[in-house]
Amino acid sequence: MAYIDVVEYDESEGKLRDIYDNLIVSRGKLADVHMIQSLNPESIVNHMDLYMTIMFGKSPLRRVQREMIAVVVSKSNDCDYCQMHHASAVNHYWKDEIKTEQLKADYSQLELSEVDMELCHFAKKLTQNPNHKNQESIEKLKKLGLPDRAILDATLVISYFNFVNRIVLGLGLNVNENELEGYNYD
Repeated sequence: MAYIDVVEYDESEGKLRDIYDNLIVSRGKLADVHMIQSLNPESIVNHMDLYMTIMFGKSPLRRVQREMIAVVVSKSNDCDYCQMHHASAVNHYWKDEIKTEQLKADYSQLELSEVDMELCHFAKKLTQNPNHKNQESIEKLKKLGLPDRAILDATLVISYFNFVNRIVLGLGLNVNENELEGYNYD
């Protein structure tokens, strides 16, 4: 149970109901992370605009790479809610539950491409120590062939999930495994 009041779908009306309905149409269902913001409906709209731009917008990073980064950031922050949601998205692409579980447990033990492994390292380093000497990590990504736009997008994903992890953890949003089914991942 969240630490603050939440307006459930059945209790929503007016603009909030419209926002909820639009989320159900666009994302496949309404997530608890959206409802936790129900006392400030406009924040849900702005949050989703940012999410859709970063996670679904045109990018040199593949969708699965962005979801993989989300899992690594969320693991680094001990955010079970986001780990479960975004590991489910990763598995949508990988179709390998064992590999997906290993991503959540310790990505460094996985057989990933050099680029994907370095993206995971970058996500963990920037999350755990934002003041880290990131130029070295960025130079490694560049040497592996990532353009600056991909590095920017990776940084946006990392930053976004640090933001969302703090909403989830700060307001006591619990993991609800029934919530994992039915999302639009593509």
